[in-house]
Amino acid sequence: MTTTTTWIAAHRTAVLGPHEDVQLFPSRSFTDQTVRQPLRLAGGGEALRVRLSNRYGTAPLEIGGAHLATRTRGSGIDPATDIPLTFSGTATATIPAGEELVSDPVHQPFSAGQELALSLHLPGDTGPTTFSPVAHDIGHAAPGSRLDAEVLDGAEEFSTGHLLAGVDVLAPADTRIVVAFGDSWIEGAATTPGADNSFPSQLGRRLDRGWIVNQGLSGNRLLTDGIGEHLLARIDHDVLAVPGVSHVLVHIGLNDLGLPGVIAHPEPAEGPTAAEFIAGLTTLADRLHTAGLTVIACTLGTYQGATYDGFDSAAGQATRAEINAWLLGDDHPFDAVADTAAAVADPAQPARIRAEFNAGDGLHVNDAGAKALADAVDTTLLKL
Repeated sequence: MTTTTTWIAAHRTAVLGPHEDVQLFPSRSFTDQTVRQPLRLAGGGEALRVRLSNRYGTAPLEIGGAHLATRTRGSGIDPATDIPLTFSGTATATIPAGEELVSDPVHQPFSAGQELALSLHLPGDTGPTTFSPVAHDIGHAAPGSRLDAEVLDGAEEFSTGHLLAGVDVLAPADTRIVVAFGDSWIEGAATTPGADNSFPSQLGRRLDRGWIVNQGLSGNRLLTDGIGEHLLARIDHDVLAVPGVSHVLVHIGLNDLGLPGVIAHPEPAEGPTAAEFIAGLTTLADRLHTAGLTVIACTLGTYQGATYDGFDSAAGQATRAEINAWLLGDDHPFDAVADTAAAVADPAQPARIRAEFNAGDGLHVNDAGAKALADAVDTTLLKL
């Protein structure tokens, strides 16, 4: 029996521009360098294609060559698995400013959990690139074209992700996936690089069918641009355009409440009211439901005592409590709500993260905290 197949997202990375008004995470440029970045597939298939992004670039981006291989450790690859990628049949390509580029398919089996390394030769001066704040693991850059080098000896390291927007696999047509959508609690900031221990990754390991791709963006807000487009503006590109999506898991809001104070510090700042934020969440749910998707929201995480000057405020805490009370009530528009805030809260001080889950800054969770978040989601809600 022949199984019908289609392209399904197996890896995603939300990206932002290098020229944002608020720059908590600076981008970087590359000049005549081989840039090797690791990635892990959330799901497998009988072929694969890679998505590159110059979405926020101001000039065309020249790709002098691209290879894909099984990663070993660090900047190392298994040379026997090294595959040159092509773009419309050619080894080189130019990505116009504001656009993305998809490679030709690589027709061989790939499996869930497989760790790959994408190597790009960037022959010109890229200028500050389209990037993501939290990469899967440390990337490496070495001078010249060294696409098939087993190890990039003497390479410089970087912790951000650059130009890679995602990977699709050719999988059974009935495959369905979850898009995890939101902020740093989704992206996995402060979890161990390379360990694949973000909240969505640990939740994905509990699923019997399908998988989860991560469209979290650290610093992102529901209502306001500044560190990436605001979440409502990201819906079309980062959710609706993702092939195979049927469910969306959302955590958003901490930066709406806390970043205004950081930006204005030491002056006072005014964030959104609970009513304004609830209206935004309602719009989010309505747009995703209109597209036929199942939407699971998370309560806004605990952050009292966050170490960033101006982030924690009495007004923000009161607004968070009001929003969470609404989410835990009967009037919200979501298909379900996971009380992730309670899962990592200190029982003695519920507005704070428990010590064993605190990544150290009072705002983010560590690997154990991310597991507690994942365990707080009822997987029967994710029938894929």
